[in-house]
Amino acid sequence: MMKCIAIDDEPIALNIISQYCRRRGGLQIETYSSPRLGMQRIREWQPDIVFLDIEMNGISGIELARELPLSCCLIFTTAYAHYALEGFEVNAVDFLHKPYFYDRFDRAVQKAEQWLKMHDLLSVSEAASRQLVLKVEYKNVTISIDTILYIESIDNYVKIHGTDGKTVLSKITLRSLEEQLPQGEFIRIHRSFLVPKKRVAKFSRSEVVLVKSGKSLPVGKKYAEDAMMLLGKEEG
Repeated sequence: MMKCIAIDDEPIALNIISQYCRRRGGLQIETYSSPRLGMQRIREWQPDIVFLDIEMNGISGIELARELPLSCCLIFTTAYAHYALEGFEVNAVDFLHKPYFYDRFDRAVQKAEQWLKMHDLLSVSEAASRQLVLKVEYKNVTISIDTILYIESIDNYVKIHGTDGKTVLSKITLRSLEEQLPQGEFIRIHRSFLVPKKRVAKFSRSEVVLVKSGKSLPVGKKYAEDAMMLLGKEEG
């Protein structure tokens, strides 16, 4: 679970970031409309990712960024694209230009994850927890949880579909596999399908559409209510 803090003087912007963090999973978020309180909490809590607005009632997010601990990965959130050059001078890993949408937010978080890995700021134990070891025929196969597009149940087997188009078939029930996955990151949308929240591009009570691939999966009536609650407001 990565720790995140968002600082913005617009409550709507903070609400959107909170919703996107919950939808993606694996992100613990705290939000602050007061830059002073937000910076104080950053120094105490040492978050992994900081989402920082640039213009806040006369306070410069660029200047605040210079005070961040070196261990924090910075993502700017701004309505003003002309700040990009200054932002990169304070080592921002990405910019979210308002208004931004979930897919763009997800790409920014992926960049932050890579930055943290490059700087050895994600622990070995956390990296290990991002892997599954499954029996495939007569050998063990290790699968990175972060490369899973969706998981399909076929009788007493599961087929894991990867973002690279490859699949892995293992003799295990979907329920047993679900118990091995990080809590809050995957959603059971159907008796035969389990999807990572961060891979959902669009959704309704009857289907979800996955990012990049455009793959559409059905939402079972039994699972619709819980799926909608976990994903947020119905989109279509």
